[in-house]
Amino acid sequence: MSRREDILSAIFDVLRTGLAAAVRRNEVLPEKVPAAGLVILRDGDPGAPDVTLNPRTEFYSHRVEIEAYVPRDAQGGGEAALDALLGLIGAALMADPSLGGLAENMVPSAPETGALAIEGAAPVLNARLVVTVDYLVSDPLAG
Repeated sequence: MSRREDILSAIFDVLRTGLAAAVRRNEVLPEKVPAAGLVILRDGDPGAPDVTLNPRTEFYSHRVEIEAYVPRDAQGGGEAALDALLGLIGAALMADPSLGGLAENMVPSAPETGALAIEGAAPVLNARLVVTVDYLVSDPLAG
């Protein structure tokens, strides 16, 4: 596998094992969000690398997106549940910001939050955060 895929798989595994919420990768939003919440990892954009020569090395600041969803409760709340889920995501990611040596560093952004009305389903609260993962490769397709 490429370094990019190794990193994305590692982030997915960190989230899957560190959260009680359901964790998916590159999924469409289902009509129903589980009571414990739903987290979707989006592969994001590696962007244009900085390149050094001799030996040729490419430095990426890959912007990975994480979406978090919790059901809105009957009283119109749920913000505390979303905040708790975001805290757990942050703790899981920051336990090892180098992902076992795969990355140079990993930095999450502050989340953008909102509410979604899904036709035929209960409304949900959502948050989107960008996690910037810095890594080096000698070959962007196989490295």
